[in-house]
Amino acid sequence: MKLSIIHKNIVKPICMLVLLTSVFSCKKYLTNDPVSSFAPEYVFSDVVNAQKAVLGAYACLAGDQGYGIRISMYYSYDDDLMMGQGSTPYPDNERRDIAHYNVTASNTQLAAPFLQLYAGVERANLCIYYIPKMALYSSGSEQQKKDLKRLHGEALTLRAQFYLELLRNWGDLPAQYEPAFQVADLYQPKTDRDSIYNHLLDDLALAETLVPWRTEVSKDERITQGAVRGLRARIALFRGGYSLRRASSSYGQTMARPADYKTYYQIAKDECAAIMQREDQHKLNSSFRSVFKDAICAKAIEPNGEVLFEVSMDGGTSALGDSKLGYYNGPRTNSKGNAALTVLPSYFYMYDSTDTRRDVMIAPYDLSATLTYTGRAGQSLVDGKFRRDWILSGTDLVNSAAQYFGVNWPILRYSDVLLMYAEADNELGGAPSATAIAALEKVRTRAYGGNASLIGTTPTDYTGFFNAIVKERALELGGEGIRKYDLIRWNLLSTRLAAVKTQLTAMAGRAAPWNNYPAKMYYKTASTSLLWAGSFYDAGSSTTPSGYTSVNWLSPSITTTISTYYAIAFQNNHSELLPIPQTVLDSYSGILKQDYGY
Repeated sequence: MKLSIIHKNIVKPICMLVLLTSVFSCKKYLTNDPVSSFAPEYVFSDVVNAQKAVLGAYACLAGDQGYGIRISMYYSYDDDLMMGQGSTPYPDNERRDIAHYNVTASNTQLAAPFLQLYAGVERANLCIYYIPKMALYSSGSEQQKKDLKRLHGEALTLRAQFYLELLRNWGDLPAQYEPAFQVADLYQPKTDRDSIYNHLLDDLALAETLVPWRTEVSKDERITQGAVRGLRARIALFRGGYSLRRASSSYGQTMARPADYKTYYQIAKDECAAIMQREDQHKLNSSFRSVFKDAICAKAIEPNGEVLFEVSMDGGTSALGDSKLGYYNGPRTNSKGNAALTVLPSYFYMYDSTDTRRDVMIAPYDLSATLTYTGRAGQSLVDGKFRRDWILSGTDLVNSAAQYFGVNWPILRYSDVLLMYAEADNELGGAPSATAIAALEKVRTRAYGGNASLIGTTPTDYTGFFNAIVKERALELGGEGIRKYDLIRWNLLSTRLAAVKTQLTAMAGRAAPWNNYPAKMYYKTASTSLLWAGSFYDAGSSTTPSGYTSVNWLSPSITTTISTYYAIAFQNNHSELLPIPQTVLDSYSGILKQDYGY
């Protein structure tokens, strides 16, 4: 059963415990009247109601303030692959300022996602507190005990996901592991993120013992053991990676990683290895395109278990529980859709001509009202993994003015597990093992349609293999809200943004080697197939072929439409984190401090 079916029926159970109260329970947030007066004794009296309470925690992942748009498509840009919404107005004290690193504490897009993440923490805290205390947890039937232990493990995992998102966007923050009613003083100062990460790693080690593997339960979008282990690996890499530290810390305000970072790379390696050993549970789909077109965009569960963890969207055209994937981003149809995220031309040329992922990741077109193709220029390419024309069809595709399509957001895929394993192994051994090389090559081979002869030679030295991982994660995981945070934990964000700016300038001016690439491309006019004349990888002809229309490809327009905005206000040792929303600081009356130069 899809979680989205359940989501529509969880409003009362969510509110039974006034779960909307966040950690920041100042008077402003406590004035909301509870929708229901049901007590915890009722909510946590049986498995059915306990499940509804846990689903209430899941719900905080979704909607406009969650992975429906803001966390997934505002906060994760600009990176070295894509640019958040450009054009005017800029500055806007909104999404453009976030993307281009011009953000301040008063930005209107910060407070609601911040509070929703903490609301998720509180909902999970309530479940973690009450479920193990239920009589059925220890003395129920075997099935009841299994069900409740799974719910306990799911709540621990959800709390870890909420905290990970908070920490990688805002750095050190107040930590709370008990429900608000158990805490004497809700206004706590910041906790060092390493301490929080350690707590989450312990939580997830426990959750692994509670949550079943994917095939041991009915297929839906609930968390199973592969998701727990994969998330633990990801958190371990953040714990061991670089992050921007406070001026008052032992590091000073700088990008730094802990001296014992390899301890956490070992955790990541071990967790990924445990998943890799269970190909009966999780493996790659043989087709990269199919993961997105036939599963995620088709609103179906990926049959191979490649998607380990995804945010279930309810499909109810709701800002609270749905997503704007395919509306805010991707190509337009009949002038509908925002096409707000721009794929950088430099990213297009990270792919070679035979990599099948390029035309999944990058959509260089729009569709007309008659579903004929219009080619996009090189400076206005859009992302394609969550494209409107894979989600809708027929008259809906042409005419629908809807903004919400019920498309799930993938948090973790199996290819990411393989690449995390390869990265951790290389870091620990000083060079990649045969298993690490095989893990990387498995991802690359799938990208080339299963033809291993096309993947090239994999480096066997530490630096060469690390650089191969950096590139492969770009090619495989672009547009999935991962890249910016990868660059931060590698301490490469500043370097990569600067390098791309230089590359874009060279492309716009057609400096060598870009003088050997096309200044214009030509698409077939009024065609129901996207047909290009010539190659993207040589200079080609300057004459428009008969029956084709030209678009600028590598041209000076890159400067005016991309370089004017792209990461324009980025500052090293500052912009790697967001400021705490001003409304939250105000509610804390000076107890919670702003850091990182904001």
